[in-house]
Amino acid sequence: MKDTNNKYLYNNDPLIIAGRKFKSRLLVGTGKFPSAEALCKTIKASGTEIVTVALRRVDIKKPENDSILSVLNPKEVLILPNTSGAKTAEEALKLARIARAAGLEPWIKLELTPEPRYLLPDPIETLKAAELLIKDGFTVLPYIQADPILAKRLEELGTATVMPLGAPIGSNKGLKTKELIKIIIEQANVPVVVDAGLGAPSHSAEAMEMGADAVLVNTALADAQNHEEMAMAFRLATEAGRLAFRAGLGPQRETAEASSPLTGFLFNSKKQ
Repeated sequence: MKDTNNKYLYNNDPLIIAGRKFKSRLLVGTGKFPSAEALCKTIKASGTEIVTVALRRVDIKKPENDSILSVLNPKEVLILPNTSGAKTAEEALKLARIARAAGLEPWIKLELTPEPRYLLPDPIETLKAAELLIKDGFTVLPYIQADPILAKRLEELGTATVMPLGAPIGSNKGLKTKELIKIIIEQANVPVVVDAGLGAPSHSAEAMEMGADAVLVNTALADAQNHEEMAMAFRLATEAGRLAFRAGLGPQRETAEASSPLTGFLFNSKKQ
């Protein structure tokens, strides 16, 4: 019997952001890797089609001289610039315009983290920046705290996704904001991408089982002893979680329930 799971997931269940279809539901960040070669192998193993790049860490005017951009093929992946390091809406807009002027697609991961210890996103500046960027023609994917009210406000402004954190950036702690993310998923009419804090493939699977549309992972891959194998593990976990969500998880019960009842099809089969 042929395994049709991958064919089903890729061809019949695409991730759609701003009208654009993607086969993979795993987004990958490019920070912290020890070499361009390690990053390249990780990206290929992950199967990702969306790769985020911090604008403050790369030379987008000379991509051939930049170790990160040199291994990214725009024909294979969407290079998603992010505004990491920006502290105000105006700074974020300036960075986005620089990326667009350099020839990158007008897609931007909006990231405003003025608080240095926990790198929590600023909700007020994020909302302001999203409005400015959308008016300037950008497709905006905002990184936010797991705030259902903010997520809805951003959606109403016209953002292409909402990207709530599972835990602080780089913490690898998993879905510490699980209950709030559930509310965001329930209320959202745009894709929900769980971003930040996912440290193990099981975290990715859990987010997808909850109904998240995608996940974004960076530190967990860069921290791994074998980046390539960890990328493969996250790829499989993301696919498994999505498939489980589509299949429909069974209800949780407070008491035991026999999996082999004394009545039902077994009893009926004896009469046939």
